Amino acid sequence: MRRNVRLWRAAFAVLPVAAVAVLGAAPQALAQQQAAPSIVVSDGVTQPVFGYADAIRERVFVESTFDSDNDGLRDVIAFDIIRPKATENGLKVPVVMDASPYYSTSCRGNDSQCKHDDGTGRLDLWPLFYDNYFVPRGYAIVLLDMAGTNNSTGCPTTGGETDNLSAKMAINWLNGRTAGRNAAGQTVKATWHNGKTGMIGKSYDGALAEATAVTGVSGLTTIVPIGGVSEWYDYTRSNGLVTRANHYPASLSNTVTNSSRRAYCKPTRDALSAQDGDATGDYTSFWNERSYVKKADKIKASVFMVHGLNDDNVKPDHMSKFWYALAENNVPRKLWLSQEGHVDPFDFRRAEWVRTLHRWFDFWLQDVQNGIMDENRVDIERSADVWETHADWPVPGTVGTDIFLKTGPNAGSLGLVPVEKPATGKFQDNPSQSQTTMVNNPTTVTANRLAFLSAPLTAPLHISGTPTVRLRASADQTATNFGVILVDYGRAERVAHTQTGEGITTLTTKDCWGEGTAVDDGCFRQTVKRVATTDQELVTKGVMDALNRQSIRVEVPLVPGETYNFDFPLLPEDYVFEAGHQIGVIVVGSYSGYGQVKQTRANIEVALKSSKITLPIVGGTTAARAAGL
Repeated sequence: MRRNVRLWRAAFAVLPVAAVAVLGAAPQALAQQQAAPSIVVSDGVTQPVFGYADAIRERVFVESTFDSDNDGLRDVIAFDIIRPKATENGLKVPVVMDASPYYSTSCRGNDSQCKHDDGTGRLDLWPLFYDNYFVPRGYAIVLLDMAGTNNSTGCPTTGGETDNLSAKMAINWLNGRTAGRNAAGQTVKATWHNGKTGMIGKSYDGALAEATAVTGVSGLTTIVPIGGVSEWYDYTRSNGLVTRANHYPASLSNTVTNSSRRAYCKPTRDALSAQDGDATGDYTSFWNERSYVKKADKIKASVFMVHGLNDDNVKPDHMSKFWYALAENNVPRKLWLSQEGHVDPFDFRRAEWVRTLHRWFDFWLQDVQNGIMDENRVDIERSADVWETHADWPVPGTVGTDIFLKTGPNAGSLGLVPVEKPATGKFQDNPSQSQTTMVNNPTTVTANRLAFLSAPLTAPLHISGTPTVRLRASADQTATNFGVILVDYGRAERVAHTQTGEGITTLTTKDCWGEGTAVDDGCFRQTVKRVATTDQELVTKGVMDALNRQSIRVEVPLVPGETYNFDFPLLPEDYVFEAGHQIGVIVVGSYSGYGQVKQTRANIEVALKSSKITLPIVGGTTAARAAGL
């Protein structure tokens, strides 16, 4: 491996600058051009008219513009390509790229597929179904190793600039803007490329798709991020509160680094830990570098986002913040929201996913006019395998509606108008209180939370968007946390996203998508939706470090006994509270299991008259009144 790296770098060092231009062509060459193969479109989609077994497989290395491991040499980015054999005879094809750090560590998909080399420097097993399905339909597939992983050199920086630029290097090569070499050091050019690239990927891979899009690189035409990280700050913090501690950026960097290079990359990880701000959870330039939302105005590609509303890994605010930014910048876009957790749509809505993705790529990469952009923009899974479509998200007609926290005979109550006279709710923060204890038995008064419960709803109530909270409160300590939970109290069958599988059960049977070989058959384990009948559902939640009440960039201690406004968002949702159910709002201090707890055990007093939750209700106050609020 290291010897090959030296060979590639030596080859790059002597790369000639000039290229020979061909000004004329022989009649035979012109005839061959005229007879070049082309895609076949029928029923509005490209057809599988090209072979898979005889497809061309190659590995290309491109010297980057950066040095992530600070060894004085620019990183080399490696990627594997599979393309129809007809591209050797004039067929021009687009690229579908999945850039990933996981191809030799955690691997990809529900079947945990790693890249497998056939011993000649070419892959014989390509993770996921993209190659099996799309190559016969006239696409090239590129699986790119992010800097510092698998066959690429350098060290991972967990959303840092060197991670973010990895795929841009390949797109520059595809479009003739930089040089590429094979393992022997020979120049390789993408003469078969039609100039258009789409990126796709789940989780970190989805983050890399967004990261590449916000560079504004020419030639990236569309991206399909699935449960992708949009703000690395939000992946490890929330409103000033550390949610993933112990220097998580360095930990994730270690996870994706090949075991043989982990010791070598330790200085890079140490540098991440020195800059991540674990001690405070504040937002710094370290996190600004890792923000794709703030750079969304540079996006030239269309975006098809997929996210689980119950994703507790890459939480839904990654989706919402990026989606809102896309809307502000008029980016062509589409969205699927599911009831599952961190699950690929290939495993929760397989047939419709393949059909829709096929049409999306055909439209944006092959110029097939199939009408996909004339359809409703948003698909939402309302219950297990029950989907509905909407023109946009949040659903049109949604209005932020203030629901006030009020006193009640047992627990507190909720209403559209605040209490007439000033009233307070008091509790003591308990940093060891579990989420289950927080939300169970809402009519029982306890010492470590406040519970507010609506009357049973007289009609369904639909929320769509990002709820926000204002707590007007004081504490008897200089520091504390706040947490708020929105709960649906009512019996129903729901997607079991908190159980193993995050809403799906993986079967032993398989089905096949596209063509295959003896090594890569294109067949994958099937799944079914996992459901459970429960008496309540945690709809959404949010946390805040009280020290960051003014800004996530700066901590300001509390003055004991002084009252402040604490304003923060909950995670976005699209949820229908059914008639007969009750809406619950739970207020706590520290939220064990969500973020780092404060050990001050502060006594907290909430001024109810000025405290509220603002719900994005479809139909606004009129719908809220109709539901009995």
